[in-house]
Amino acid sequence: MHAALAGPLLAALLATARARPQPPDAGQCRPPGSQRDLNSFLWTIRRDPPAYLFGTIHVPYTRVWDFIPDNSKAAFQASARVYFELDLTDPYTISALASCQLLPHGENLQDVLPRELYWRLKRHLDYVKLMMPSWMTPAQRGKGLYADYLFNAIAGNWERKRPVWVMLMVNSLTETDVRSRGVPVLDLYLAQRAEKMKKSTGAVERVEEQCHPLNGLNFSQVLFALNQTLLQHESVRAGSLQAPYTTEDLIKHYNCGDLNAVIFNHDTSQLPNFINTTLPPHEQVTAQEIDSYFRQELIYKRNERMGKRVMTLLQENEDKICFFAFGAGHFLGNNTVIDVLRQAGLEVEHTPAGQTIRSTTASPPPLPFQTTHSSGTAKPPFQLSDPRQQQEEPGLASSSAPSRSQPALGLLPAIAAGITAPFLVHTLGLS
Repeated sequence: MHAALAGPLLAALLATARARPQPPDAGQCRPPGSQRDLNSFLWTIRRDPPAYLFGTIHVPYTRVWDFIPDNSKAAFQASARVYFELDLTDPYTISALASCQLLPHGENLQDVLPRELYWRLKRHLDYVKLMMPSWMTPAQRGKGLYADYLFNAIAGNWERKRPVWVMLMVNSLTETDVRSRGVPVLDLYLAQRAEKMKKSTGAVERVEEQCHPLNGLNFSQVLFALNQTLLQHESVRAGSLQAPYTTEDLIKHYNCGDLNAVIFNHDTSQLPNFINTTLPPHEQVTAQEIDSYFRQELIYKRNERMGKRVMTLLQENEDKICFFAFGAGHFLGNNTVIDVLRQAGLEVEHTPAGQTIRSTTASPPPLPFQTTHSSGTAKPPFQLSDPRQQQEEPGLASSSAPSRSQPALGLLPAIAAGITAPFLVHTLGLS
């Protein structure tokens, strides 16, 4: 997708800024009458056979599926190799994501946080646990998903987590976000579909490469970030603040808005933007340092690394149609994956909705609305999966097209979606 989806201005990361009024139809828009009027997050790498870059969004796929152009779906189905940021179907990936969030052995959050901050955090989590039964939907309960189970799956080990991951966890514990649990995010859904369709799948990043930048924030910056996050949630609870950028904003822009790099940075960087004019000068400096650090570590450096690995995989698969599905922000803005490829001499062009794609196979019908779960032994990074080793479990839904009337997602930015949402889907066993 454009660099905007993946991530230029981290200024949209997790704003604890002034509230702004939300439109009554936030996140909601009607699919246009013509395919040509849809947003397209598909790019074609010109070669024979072609390769494709597709910008995803880290939200439940049912919220965006009707707005993804048919030619993007056809490019996916025509591909022989499908690559993601991480291999979300690999048990090792899920285990490593969980491990990297933990404090060193023997340490607990109460030992490392200032007393007042720790007790504010505990009070907020107690509030969430109390409210969660009223946040659950009948559909979730019908699947056997109950409030205590869901809370423990998301936050049950919170006292052992590093503060930066607790901050991300807090942002995933809102009413509308909780109501979306149980549906795979778009990236995971595509990975499940790829394995069901017997495609070879792989990843261009290792878990450590996503985790280490988050864990690399210094302690004073982490305390600032966690404090600002709690202040925002406490203000939302008190009714005095509405989150300036929400998951609904992200979905609406993906489905039918402009390709705004600021909006899509929420999704790519995983971190909020704490920069706002209401902070005292010394705190504005801290906020700017955090913003600069994550812009560099979670966007620019990753884009450079991902672009080089895309080139390696293209060289290794010269006779195969390859499809690379990354967060849209990696293709929008400055210093994107696309920029890296073009600087290396590859011809990459945006593919508008409605434009016929080149493929060696006839375009099959659109993918059905269903989910599968594949399991297998852990695979080392960049190794292609063997479809014969995959075992399927029953999916979630019917084969009909996804409904557009899904529950609203989040009151707060989608900062944690890219890492924590796939992990939680696997934790809950609902994929």
